[in-house]
Amino acid sequence: MSVDPSRKPRNETEHERLDRQLMELLQGFRVATTGVQVLFAFLLTVPFSASFDTKVGDTGRALFYVSLFGAGLASVCFIAPVIQHRILFRLGQKALLIRRANRFGIAGAFALGVSMTAATTLVVQALSEKAAATVATVAVAVLLCGWAWFVQPYLTRRRAEARPAKDA
Repeated sequence: MSVDPSRKPRNETEHERLDRQLMELLQGFRVATTGVQVLFAFLLTVPFSASFDTKVGDTGRALFYVSLFGAGLASVCFIAPVIQHRILFRLGQKALLIRRANRFGIAGAFALGVSMTAATTLVVQALSEKAAATVATVAVAVLLCGWAWFVQPYLTRRRAEARPAKDA
């Protein structure tokens, strides 16, 4: 009879587990950082386009700043664990680094979600009616970022944490 791999404990030492967890976090940050960099680069070019001043009013400017600073904050959050790892290298602080990296990752995802929502709203607002911009804002913020990045994993986490209590 085979054992479900999810129920089988890993055969790894504490040190190996910390190494694996750190590598998993850093790999996730590499993916997220690439997306943030593309968004940030786009945002840095937007104000220099010829029609920026004519198509974007006060609301558009506010959306632009929210998006720009959100992308900047997300960049800082996704890069911070890598820099901290380099500075704290070989000091026995890997468990601390993993906890911090996890917090930075969640904060970075939140900042990225805000930035993506504001950027999408800005573009849709510049190209169409206000109603379309509102729909885009709700779709990106609530349905895509909110649900996929935060609500769904939070609900899964709650169910997973509640499961062992039922079995005990």
